[in-house]
Amino acid sequence: MGDSKTLTAKTRERLEETIRARCAFGIGVVEVEEIDRINIFAATMLAMTRAVERLCEAAGAQVGEALIDGNLTPEGRLPEWRWPARAIVGGDGKEKAIGAASILAKTWRDRLMVEAAERYPHYGWERNKGYGSKEHMEALRVHGPTPLHRRSFAPVAQLEMQL
Repeated sequence: MGDSKTLTAKTRERLEETIRARCAFGIGVVEVEEIDRINIFAATMLAMTRAVERLCEAAGAQVGEALIDGNLTPEGRLPEWRWPARAIVGGDGKEKAIGAASILAKTWRDRLMVEAAERYPHYGWERNKGYGSKEHMEALRVHGPTPLHRRSFAPVAQLEMQL
């Protein structure tokens, strides 16, 4: 399937439809306030945990092993994590299940960014998908942070210190 970031948005959306029709899945969401409270790494581990919990609910069964894209897993880091896990560096290009999960996560997040752009049009989220582009950084400087910005994100924290 390949790395979801190398696919076009149209291809990801087409594949997303197929994945949703054929697979049980779970999406793990961590709100901005939680990220600020626990840090981005812990939030990533929590999102994985929530995603696997939702997958188990959707499948009506427990997973035998969770395949994680990267070099670390939530195993031993979160008390809520209760499944065997295997980290695979570059996993979205090596394991079809990870590639499919990556597509679902990216299309979900992209939709959230488009919705955010409708509410806060100055930040270019429909184009930069929340990454710190030049346009986004300039909008932060001119318009300040929105409720969707992490207060722990260095440019936001620096702005707030100046106020």
